[in-house]
Amino acid sequence: MRQKLHKILITGGAGFIGSEFARQAIQNDYPVIIVDRLTYAGDQARLNKFNGRYKFYKVDICDKKRLQGIFRKEAPDIVVHFAAETHVDRSIHQDLLPFLQTNIRGTQNLIDISRAASIKKFIHVSTDEVYGQITQGSFSEDSPLQPNNPYSATKAAADHLIRAAIRTYDFPATIVRPSNNYGYWQYPEKLIPVIIVKALRNKKIPIYGEGENIREWLHVSDCASAILLLLDKGEAGEIYNVGGNEEQKNIYTVKKILNLMGKSTALIQFVKDRPGHDLRYSLNSKKIHHLGWRPKFSFDDGLADTVGWYIENNKWLEKKITCLESYWKKIYQKA
Repeated sequence: MRQKLHKILITGGAGFIGSEFARQAIQNDYPVIIVDRLTYAGDQARLNKFNGRYKFYKVDICDKKRLQGIFRKEAPDIVVHFAAETHVDRSIHQDLLPFLQTNIRGTQNLIDISRAASIKKFIHVSTDEVYGQITQGSFSEDSPLQPNNPYSATKAAADHLIRAAIRTYDFPATIVRPSNNYGYWQYPEKLIPVIIVKALRNKKIPIYGEGENIREWLHVSDCASAILLLLDKGEAGEIYNVGGNEEQKNIYTVKKILNLMGKSTALIQFVKDRPGHDLRYSLNSKKIHHLGWRPKFSFDDGLADTVGWYIENNKWLEKKITCLESYWKKIYQKA
């Protein structure tokens, strides 16, 4: 008889990466509880395929009282914490308060409640951006945190709170730092879906600076599979980098997508660079490789998969676009 699997509480489980992890966890027969505030970037449609196979609570992780009630009622064994404000541009050009509240206060709430509930394992999903930029080589898990934008500063603060809880209270937490995710269901404010949606509509595609910034790309399904592996093999108190092993200049990514879509590079429009824009991210992921994980998607195959998904799901995309036009005008200024 198969051993009963641990019950997982997923914060931000209706978000881009969180929902992919939830889908994979459900497919692997884990009992799943999702807690999500359903901000502009959250959408339960991402979970429609699994309706009836998970429990859902529309709750802000900053609402400590309601969060405590969920823990008492559901008694989860494991917490996987995705919930966060994530968009760098919004942290720079709009209100930083939601980032401070969700990424820092919300994380501390979860630490406090999880400790009181004697959670067996807590996986905190961070980002490669906490390391800052690197011009040569790659970041290891021991690299110092040197965040260069308001968003990554709040994520670094959350990492420090987790580390402090590990050291002070022997909190059974593991920190995961993935590289830039892309794939289906991503809200069209990040680079790859913005390129796709603009190209679909034959609109100018805004590219910061000259497109020379370098990112290490990781397909969202590969990211989720790495975190799923860490449920079993990840050690408490440890940090794991999860990189896609493929670095590309942003201009290459744009041109590759345009080629896949049969669109002209004349759609490219260089715009004023983002303040404090990190030049390059790169992760050394050997630690998780030793546990048996490798990304399955090459970047070229992953892009083709992603472009195809957005074309097939254009109706979902169109619903998101209407509220983004004014935002794009504010954020992307001509160089």
